Amino acid sequence: MRRVALVSFLSPYLLTGALAQTWCGKHYMSSQSVAAPGGNFPLPSPSPDPLLALRCAPAIRPYLAEDVSSPAAILIDAPVVYYEIANAKSIQLSGYDTMLDVTVSLDGRTLATGSVPLNATAYELPFSLEGIMPQKAAYSLSCDATYALQKFSATTALSVLPNPTNSSVTKMDLRTGALLAKPATGLGGSYEPVFPIGFYTNFDGYLASNLSVIDELKEQGFTIIHPTPTFDNLTVLNQIIDRMQEVGLYLMYDMRFTYMNSTSVTEQVNMIKNRPNLLLWYTGDEPDGTSDPLNATTITYDLIYSLDGYHPVSLVLNCQDYYWSAYTAGTDVVMQDVYMIGNNVTYSNEWNTSCTPDYGDCGCDNCLSIPEGDTAAVPPNTTYYGAEYVPANSGIGTYFDVSDRVASFKNRLEVMGWERTKAVWTVPQAFGNSEYWLKTPTGEEWVVQSIMGINQGALGVVPWNDPTTPNIKSSASAFAMSLPKITPYLFNPKSVRTAYVVGGASVATWKGEAQTLVLATNTNYVKQAISWKALDLEGVNVMTVFASGDVETVSDGFTLGPVGSVAFVMTAY
Repeated sequence: MRRVALVSFLSPYLLTGALAQTWCGKHYMSSQSVAAPGGNFPLPSPSPDPLLALRCAPAIRPYLAEDVSSPAAILIDAPVVYYEIANAKSIQLSGYDTMLDVTVSLDGRTLATGSVPLNATAYELPFSLEGIMPQKAAYSLSCDATYALQKFSATTALSVLPNPTNSSVTKMDLRTGALLAKPATGLGGSYEPVFPIGFYTNFDGYLASNLSVIDELKEQGFTIIHPTPTFDNLTVLNQIIDRMQEVGLYLMYDMRFTYMNSTSVTEQVNMIKNRPNLLLWYTGDEPDGTSDPLNATTITYDLIYSLDGYHPVSLVLNCQDYYWSAYTAGTDVVMQDVYMIGNNVTYSNEWNTSCTPDYGDCGCDNCLSIPEGDTAAVPPNTTYYGAEYVPANSGIGTYFDVSDRVASFKNRLEVMGWERTKAVWTVPQAFGNSEYWLKTPTGEEWVVQSIMGINQGALGVVPWNDPTTPNIKSSASAFAMSLPKITPYLFNPKSVRTAYVVGGASVATWKGEAQTLVLATNTNYVKQAISWKALDLEGVNVMTVFASGDVETVSDGFTLGPVGSVAFVMTAY
């Protein structure tokens, strides 16, 4: 988030063994030489023959002692792939056999059996929690499969925890990646999916000086507040969290400056973990940018789970590709924060150097500028070297950097075998007029960023930062208020998400049995027409549940105005 850009300027980082000032492992000052940072995510090798990448995971994490009489399930994923991802093994496909015989066991005791189709996604095998003793440590389950006399296996962790005596629990629905929680008021209720939308929010000078801000955020439709440290006044911090609970807002608790201090983490977790409105923890804030030790996030993750275990852990990564796996190993929710509005993404206005995969810091790591000649994607009043024609490497950022970053994170989770157990969230830019960013996004531009992430599978929106402009806050509030009509489709395990690019628009559909959610956003600053046929949709009734900017519907589709966005719910005739 480059909250304090001078962090990397003032501190030496020693990951490569050389005393150097770096960001994402790169030298970025004009006095420094070019040196490849390394740490690139290894691309999986292609395979000429089919491979089965068997995976399994519990449907819910964690289960509780009180769930013993409720239905439980193990999810089986059985993708047949042609690249060497985690646990991919050679399979000799039969022309007539399309099923796997799967057995799930715990310490030799069979929990579930069933026939699972090849290429199944989150195929549920029900089992009973009866006889599984609740404990803090996770159990190791074995998932064994047979296909035409061929044997395959996978393992997963099953968490069955004692019922908490004085705290909340945030579960993760591993069918969808959604967080499940009881109401933040602590007054009881059932577990429901939570779409986290709310800002990183200043503590000093904002929350700490005016508790009525919390009431306003609740009225504006936000579901979480992420107070940003330092928390110098613990009395006021507790008052803030108390008021958040009273109005029903969840807490995303931030330990960014102390997450590598085990003593401090222990004190903070023990102080906060019993809060009824605690949704999740937050540890590393761009640890890849500052080249924190590669095991830092994992050490803290394990410590938090030893102290709590009832709430997931999150962090944000800033770099496009710098030791991604090492840092992501220590989280349940990995966030990305591409900030491409109002800065030159190919030439640093801070350091007067170019930015390449091996050098430079432009405030948007390895971001791409809009394509040469693409005047439709140029924001109004933008100057590009006095030319009417957009040159190559113009430096004008593209919103597709956001969707590409989220998509790459999702793809890497699949390669690592983590796609079922970790979720991706997105961090839209809600600031500007400082450092690299010479312009603050408009409210409509903020919405574009958010939808670009959601359309690629992001399940949370946490912008940096509040206080922000009235225009952004108004747009963010309107979007937040519409989410109750949108999220049932995002969190429906039976919905099938399909992403499209139509001209300059990003569109995704979530198709269910009777209804389809359409979420569309125009990255261009000119009108964009989109036909239903381009989205494989025909013969439907259309209800608009959200609109930002100019939106016009016609019989065969719809038109989005400059950086306009819309959400439709469509019902077949």
